[in-house]
Amino acid sequence: MPAARASRAWEDSVDELPDEDLGEDLRDALELYRPGSKPRCEESEYLEIIEGAIDRIARGR
Repeated sequence: MPAARASRAWEDSVDELPDEDLGEDLRDALELYRPGSKPRCEESEYLEIIEGAIDRIARGR
């Protein structure tokens, strides 16, 4: 089940950020992200979505 939860969180993130090139591990998206590479409003939304998905995986949702 953990793999299914991770897959679902990843799919939800792709749905919310269709223009982003997300890898298989959402943590990679945070590690590879460079602050200031997006407009300020998009940057906060992007980080919030990725961190939320990682939290969902950790909580088992």
